[in-house]
Amino acid sequence: MSASLSSSSSKGKDIAPTPLKRDPEAQTDVHSVAGSDEADLARLGYKQEFAREFTNLSTISFAFSIMGVASSVITTFDTPMIYGGGPASVVWCWFIGTCMCFCLGTSIAELVSAYPTNGGLYSASAYLVPARWRPIVGWTVGWLNLLGQVAGVASTDFGLAKMILAAASVSTDGTYVPADGHIVGVFAAILCIHGTLNSAGTKLLAMVTRTFVFVNLGTVLAIIIALSVTTKDKHDASYIFTTTDNSTGWSSDGLAFLLGLLSVQWTMTDYDATAHISEEVKRASVAAPVAIFVAVIGTGIVGWVYNIVFVMCSGDIADLPGISGYSAATIIANNVGKKGFYAIWFFVCFTAFAVGATAMQANARTFHAFSRDHGLPDRGLFCKLAPNKVPVFAVWLVCFISLVMGLLQFASTVAVNAIFALCAIALDTSYIIPIACKVVFRYHPEVNFRPGPFTLGPGLLGYVVNGIAIFWTCFVVIILALPTVIPVTSITMNYAAPITGAVLVLSWLWYILGGRRHYKGPRNLLREEAEAAGKTYEGK
Repeated sequence: MSASLSSSSSKGKDIAPTPLKRDPEAQTDVHSVAGSDEADLARLGYKQEFAREFTNLSTISFAFSIMGVASSVITTFDTPMIYGGGPASVVWCWFIGTCMCFCLGTSIAELVSAYPTNGGLYSASAYLVPARWRPIVGWTVGWLNLLGQVAGVASTDFGLAKMILAAASVSTDGTYVPADGHIVGVFAAILCIHGTLNSAGTKLLAMVTRTFVFVNLGTVLAIIIALSVTTKDKHDASYIFTTTDNSTGWSSDGLAFLLGLLSVQWTMTDYDATAHISEEVKRASVAAPVAIFVAVIGTGIVGWVYNIVFVMCSGDIADLPGISGYSAATIIANNVGKKGFYAIWFFVCFTAFAVGATAMQANARTFHAFSRDHGLPDRGLFCKLAPNKVPVFAVWLVCFISLVMGLLQFASTVAVNAIFALCAIALDTSYIIPIACKVVFRYHPEVNFRPGPFTLGPGLLGYVVNGIAIFWTCFVVIILALPTVIPVTSITMNYAAPITGAVLVLSWLWYILGGRRHYKGPRNLLREEAEAAGKTYEGK
């Protein structure tokens, strides 16, 4: 990939605020910290509030952790294997999805480099359109991104709750079957633990996050080796790469095959989570996009091998998902044995725990950014920082909304599983809007996009990569919105698209009735402070 890194992290952000012009005693010159992270924020109109504790290693580990391939594949493996197109769907949907997600991830990394703020693509989307469109575009992308991120936290922690209880089912040989109340109870406990961890200081979070990448990739390697060595009857290449099994009820085998895309799309989403901690990352305009780029490539390659090994060692598909409720758990237990299963499963669950912790951290920072820009009716509550420089109110807001989503378990399993699709649909849609805006308005005089250090360049490469990202996302959003089971009833309905649509309509209605009065797009706090002090500000 020829995405390049230029030598200066301050390259051409001319749509952002420029220094104040006033008398020498009163002037605050952002160029006094030229090239620094604080200068990048100043050009975007913000002051440094968070402690920058995330190093290059911590940031890359964060990016890998948000995808959590070790646990994410296990959580969603059944969708292509049992409820999609079968073994071939598992393998090829991951391969195809990885190639396309690479283009999407690279496109996002370029925008993150240009706008290294906690608002992430929400902020970028507003900067990438003419001034008259900034409020409504920023508002729309902001709400889509918040919805997708909360669904990501909820689905991750819900999946972890079920994985913990799956171990209990294995230990009792299926005698214990988790009740809905047990699942929701464990889910709520996990949310509380994650909320407590995320209420701690950034330094602790950075230290803990640093270990996640090693546990994540180490667990994948351990499972691959363990299954390869202990499985006696392995499927051949013909079974792994060509066998399909349509049990969806859809008459089209091709459509059933494509339903398996949920696994890769859910695992490889939330690319911009690293952007949402940009104000806590050192050299964010370089470290954040590089972390996204590396994590997408690494997760894609490792995940493909991981899926192939699971299919190779899966045994009779009729015996899946087995007593645990997870095909991957059953495959591990059947081949490695109970003792080996418990040892491996502990690290799988720990990886899922890491995914939930990092997802909540990113989500809380997004609420902080949206609240800071007056996008929430909270009078600035959720942008307030505790003495340890953590948006504690935003953290617990994420916990509460995620818990409400988890209560769908009491409605139906299909309803709660729609949260996984909801996460991918809402986030991916929020990604392509700023990418499309950059392509269309790149040279508009009110935009005049200037990339950061990580750039695809203005030539053919950038247009091709951006075009593939936009086309693929539009396509996969339609696939993920389809019901996974036919015939469609109130129980089997895929509620992801209706929920996303409802949130969008309500947010637009709210914008028309009142939101537009207080939300004008990303704020320029430096200009506001200058004007409040009666000083002259020169900038946009």
